[in-house]
Amino acid sequence: MGTLLRRLLLSLALLAAAAAPGAAAAARLSTSYYSRSCPRVEQIVSDVVAAKQQANPSTAAGTLRLFFHDCFVSGCDASVLVSPLSSDRTPERAAEINLSLPGDAFDAVARAKAALEAACPGTVSCADILALAARDLVGILGGPRFPVFLGRRDARRSDARDVEGNLPRTNMSARAMTVLFARKGITPQEMVALAGAHTVGFSHCSEFAHRVYNYKGAGGAAGGHDPSLNPEFARALQSSCAGYESNPDISIFNDIVTPRDFDELYFKNLPRGLGLLASDAALWEYPPTKVFVQQYADNRTAFFQDFAKAMQKLGTVGVKTGRQGVVRRQCDILD
Repeated sequence: MGTLLRRLLLSLALLAAAAAPGAAAAARLSTSYYSRSCPRVEQIVSDVVAAKQQANPSTAAGTLRLFFHDCFVSGCDASVLVSPLSSDRTPERAAEINLSLPGDAFDAVARAKAALEAACPGTVSCADILALAARDLVGILGGPRFPVFLGRRDARRSDARDVEGNLPRTNMSARAMTVLFARKGITPQEMVALAGAHTVGFSHCSEFAHRVYNYKGAGGAAGGHDPSLNPEFARALQSSCAGYESNPDISIFNDIVTPRDFDELYFKNLPRGLGLLASDAALWEYPPTKVFVQQYADNRTAFFQDFAKAMQKLGTVGVKTGRQGVVRRQCDILD
């Protein structure tokens, strides 16, 4: 690794450490938080989301995305769960970038909340339920299982105006993403590990159409595709997404090789030109992140270990504890 690259990684890591929000509140989280007040909390959430995943296999990827979108906007406080129908102001869920969050993910959390309200009324926060559900669903798909620190409180507010600038866009450069993640206390290596969640789930054609139709970036021929895409893959995308403008629901698996398995194939796909989103491909093209893509492509164990640690770190971003928040009776309604 070159001197310049080491310096850049160090500066980003220092920025992440300095920017890490909610450190005092995060320190009050505990794996045994509900040991007396709701000792079966983890089993109840696990049972509910497993049944939901079996009935609707897209639940896992959607819940992972929901957890990320919640934590990166005003912290892991369940503010993204608030329904536009139940709020006086426009909540986060109604922001343009959140409109594609899948209903099955919201439903999984709502079902778990209902079961917990029956067992332990007014005790378990929606924010903790979402964190547990995301962890459990990763495990169901074959990914790592890891301890979840609990004790988050739910937000008292949710505002769509808080969203813009806090979530990465699918056409973002890797450099811009590292700066955004560093503001949340996430290092470049942790960012790449979290990007591995794209080993499951799908993306709508509108999110990458600029790469396959009339590409205007460097190296592209008129009417052609992004030259960083595998040519055969690009032609398949052009065919599969042909009607996306009239049918915006057309979508493609993020990992076309093992789309239903949580594994390291996402990282193996990137050097082959099989990264679906521009932001995926950018991780391979940018030296400070490329090194971690290669590491995880070569070593599933390393990816799983680092993904687990990064998810634990993500789950502490901007958390609210004690009187900083509430425990909602319904996750989609502000108390």
